[in-house]
This record gives sequence, structure tokens and C-alpha cells, in this order.
Amino acid sequence: MQVITKIGRQKNNKERYNIYLNDEYAFAVDEGTLIKFGLIKGKILEQFDIDEITYEDEIAKAFNKALSFLSFQMRSEYEVKKKLFDAGHGEAVVLEAIRKLEALGFLNDETYSKALLETKKRTMKKGPRAIRQDLKKKGIDKSLQDEVLETFSYEEQLEIAIQLAEKEVRAGNRKTPAQVKQKIQDVLLRKGYSFSIVSDVLERITLEREEDEWAAMIATQGEKLWSKYAAKFAGTERNLKVKQALYQKGFPIEVINCFIEEKEQEEA
Repeated sequence: MQVITKIGRQKNNKERYNIYLNDEYAFAVDEGTLIKFGLIKGKILEQFDIDEITYEDEIAKAFNKALSFLSFQMRSEYEVKKKLFDAGHGEAVVLEAIRKLEALGFLNDETYSKALLETKKRTMKKGPRAIRQDLKKKGIDKSLQDEVLETFSYEEQLEIAIQLAEKEVRAGNRKTPAQVKQKIQDVLLRKGYSFSIVSDVLERITLEREEDEWAAMIATQGEKLWSKYAAKFAGTERNLKVKQALYQKGFPIEVINCFIEEKEQEEA
């Protein structure tokens, strides 16, 4: 049998109390645990009481640590569990803390997943495939991933994808339409959009170049290719290499031929 002979508030943490049994320090508890178990001076404790109190206090510490972790931003259950396990809490304590957090509404994977979806598609303009990977990394169950991503409609995906495409069009005024389209495709696929979205976007994007724009573009890109192949080849073989490379970049054949003719006249 042990008797509480002293209860003292900790200097560095006013919400925790040191418990002394038979005039010797025994353990510490937070204020909630102190009240829950009615710990007062003179109270008699059996060993099973002490075990229950210390277990409850461990849960309280895990709960408070999780609350602090959640105060900075929303987290998934997986993230909170990992944080508590890394802090050295046992599985039973962590599960009790998680249950308490969920019961009080501090932790909800469905709410978290919906918020993550909105954040990723609005601030980063990500598509479903990329967002699914983000949800997976956060430990979200596949069925919940499916449920949340179903709310990301095809029309909304198309709208955001077109915004990304238009940005690439504005940035690609010195590129051929083929180069711009390739860039759009690369960006959209990297952002996690499907091939059907990419195809729809490319059909809606109009890319035309005036004659003077073609001349300016080939003057830049063509010169680089001419210098590259002129160092290795000459005459017809050089011309063919340059012509193939420019054609692959999307230059019209008549623009390419004019460029080749001009370069040959410079050499004459």
C-alpha cells in the first residue's frame, strides 16, 4: 500500500504535477489525469492503480503531442501515428490517442483528403494521378482515394489543364507549334493528367505562326543545327541532317528549304 504524501506542480510545465508516494517521488501526471483519478494528498494507491494512472498519462502525453503536431497544419492518421511512434510511444498508447483525436474531431482522413485535393489542384494545378500519389504517400486508404478523386470532375480537370496549356503557349512564342504541343503534353502528363485530357486540350489550343515568326525561329534554331552538323558533315549529307532535324522540330518544309538555300548562298 502506498499513500500520496505530496503533489507538486512542475516548474517548467505548469500543467504537469509530480506525485510523491510515502515521501518519495513516484511519477508525474498532467492536470487532466490528476482530476480524472482524483489524486489528492492522503489517497491510497495500489500497484494496479499506479499502472492504470501512468498508462493513462502516457496516452495524455501522446494526445498532447499529436495536438501540437496538428496545430501547424492538417495531417493524416498515418502521419500522426508515425510522429507518435517516432517519439517512442507504444502501439496501444498511440491507438488510444488516435481514437481520442478522432472522437473529438481533430483527426479525420476524409476531411484531410478532401482538403489536400483542393490544395493540390488549386495551388499546384495537379491532375488526379499526381494527387493519388500524394494521398498514397499520406497513408490514405485506396477506397477513400477513389471516393475523393471521383469529385474531381472531367470538366474541372479540363479547365485547369487548359490554364496550364495556355501558360506554355505564352512562354513558347519562340518555338514551333509542334514544340509547344510537345511541351504541353509533357507538362500535363507530369502534372498527373490522363492522355484523354491531354488530347482534348491539344485539340482546343490554336497555334499559328506568321511568316516573319517562322523566319525568326529558324534563324535561331536553324543556325545552331547548321553549326552542329557542319562540324561533322558537308554538302548534301549536312543539308539532309539539318533538314531532318528542323522537320522533327515542326518547321514547314518550305521554310526549311528557304533556310537551306540561304545558307548555301552564304557559302557560295
